[in-house]
Order: sequence, then structure tokens, then C-alpha cells
Amino acid sequence: MTILNDLKLAKELIKFPSITPIDAGIIKFLEKKLKKLGFKTKVLIFKEKNLQPVKNLYARIGKKEPNFLFAGHLDVVPPGNIKDWTNNPFKPIIKKGHLIGRGANDMKSSIASFVSATSAFLSKNKKFNGSISLLITGDEEGDAINGTKKVVEYLKKKREKINFCLVGEPTNPNKLGEMIKIGRRGSLTGKLTIFGLQGHVAYPNKANNPSTTIVQILKEIKDIKFDKGTKDFQPTNLEVTKININNTADNVIPATAEATFNIRFNNKHSSNSIKKRLNKIFYEINKKNKSKFKIQYRVSGEAFLTRPNKTTFMIQNLIEKITKIKPRLSTTGGTSDLRFIKTISPGLEFGLVGKTMHKVDEAVSLKDLKNLTKIYENILKNYFK
Repeated sequence: MTILNDLKLAKELIKFPSITPIDAGIIKFLEKKLKKLGFKTKVLIFKEKNLQPVKNLYARIGKKEPNFLFAGHLDVVPPGNIKDWTNNPFKPIIKKGHLIGRGANDMKSSIASFVSATSAFLSKNKKFNGSISLLITGDEEGDAINGTKKVVEYLKKKREKINFCLVGEPTNPNKLGEMIKIGRRGSLTGKLTIFGLQGHVAYPNKANNPSTTIVQILKEIKDIKFDKGTKDFQPTNLEVTKININNTADNVIPATAEATFNIRFNNKHSSNSIKKRLNKIFYEINKKNKSKFKIQYRVSGEAFLTRPNKTTFMIQNLIEKITKIKPRLSTTGGTSDLRFIKTISPGLEFGLVGKTMHKVDEAVSLKDLKNLTKIYENILKNYFK
């Protein structure tokens, strides 16, 4: 069996301008590679009204349990101004021991490592006792509606059993081996609109200024001390991200005022419990100020935690052995697709160093890429012992 080279494959993947949710042929390309390794593959296309269709890939080799899943995404964020890059972001180059290109860090190189590690493992273990699967989406950097979330629903309907999942997001702040993610905070965004009564600034008694209400509300919700954090999680935090009063005149009291906020919450709360608490504040202040309001919420995910088990500790020990750093088990950072997969399988996240993700000249150290592939191969070897 051919062992696929991680660097060569990473370069090939970076060449596809797969800016979310555009596929650009990358899913079909990877599917062909996996078929040659013996995987049974299924390209899953999902679409919803007003959204572009998204291509995803589920591939599996083996029929037995346990089924170990590698998960990740091939879509990337836009490169920004291409003139700011050392080279065209979709024409990867190697410079000073680093591979540079959009997706080099987040997370085409990790997927190259998955596949290279799996090909190396299969070449030495043709009759291993279990299955290896890959769940690859094209919708992680975008709306995350027609990607992993829908694939998980598909797997549930098919009664496909996943026993453990490793997501290859860049988890390390500075050095490979620093951090494993075993959970994530939940994310709730709220868009609040206050409806007042427009009028002349010289006659405030004949108007009702919505800015007064929105300022009071924003101060009150910002001052909430939701909790002090937990052993596994940071304290819940609310940030106001937008304030907008669409008023073109300086002598007019506006009719409406809008604000957007985001809350990253730990597992002491659910999105519903937070909504309930906030709604009470909105009702009380609007009633007092004789104004009305509308609130629109969007939940990106609930807080979750995978309690460390023998697989977690096996992976932690392997990473330490190869990198000489004992990784910290963490729940910091944003959200990831593990928030969907955790409904069918325990899992964790471990990938590259995230310093350059989404930046100009996004890069991965060639040494880190080699070591990550080594880590992934050793995980498979130990998991199926």
C-alpha cells in the first residue's frame, strides 16, 4: 500500500481555493485519495433555502468496532488582500522551514496528517481490529448549517456507531504539544432592537428616546456576574459587539436603537437559561421606560465537556512522548464542529499551532507537520492495540 506524504498532500489541498462554502473540487480530490487506500466513501451534499449547497465527505475503512473518527474541514476563510501575501495564498511555498498558504494552519495540513498517518498505519496493520473513519466538511468557517451538523444527523439515521473522535483544529497557542481541547464554551448571540417614539430634541416630553433604554439595558447585562468559572471552564462572559442608531439628523430623537452582543458561557448554564435571565431584564427596563423591544437570538452551540477517559490520557501521554511537552486539557477558545459530533461520540481536539490561522501568510512548521503525522499514527496504533 502507498504511504501518502503529508507535505505533498498538504500542498495539493492548499492549491484548491475552497473559500467557504465553495468546494472548488477539493472534496472529490480527497475522496479519490481515500478510495485508493481502500475507504468506502460517501459525498453528502446538503442545502437550505437562501444558502449555497455544501459538499461533505464521510469515509470509512473496516466494518468492526471500535470506529475511530478523524474530523475536520477543508473550507478556508478568504485570503484578504492577496498583495499582502509573500506568495499567492493558493500557490503554496516553503520558506524558512514553513509551508505558507491559506489553510496551511486551519486546517488542511491537519487533514493531510490524518490521511498520511492512516495510510502509514494501514500499510503495517492490514487486518486491524476495528474501523477508521473521516468526516470532512466544507462548512466550518461559514454558517455551519449544511456541514458537520447535517452529516451527524445522517450518521444517526444510518445508525453509524462512532466510538471516539479526534478533531484536528489548531489547538496549540505557541508550540506543538501544549494543549488538547476536551470541551468548549457555548456561544449565544443576541440582536436587540428598542422601539421608542421619534421627535424633536427640543421637545423630549413629546418623544421617547430608545437610546436611553438601550444604554440602560447594555449596562445592566454587561454588569451581570454569571459565575466565577469552574474547574474546567473560564467564567461566562458577555461582550457588546455592535451599537447602531440609524439617525441622519442631530436634532431628531430616533425611533429605534439596535445592539448586538455575544455570550460565551460555560456548562453551568444553557442557552435557554441565559435567554430567560436576559429577557426578564429587557421586559422590566422597557416597561419602566414605556418602550417596546424585539430580541433575536442565535445559538452557535451549547457548552460541552468530554470527561477525560483512558483514550484521552493515552493521547496526552503520546503527545508528551513525541513533543516532550505534556499538553494541558483545556476548554478555552471559540467553538468547533465537535459541538455537533459530541452528540454521537466522545472526543477531543488536537492539531497544529494556531498563531497564524486566518492571517496573511498563514503557515505551518514542517517539523510540526511531521510530528503531528507521527502523533496521529501512534494514536491509531495504540487505540487499536
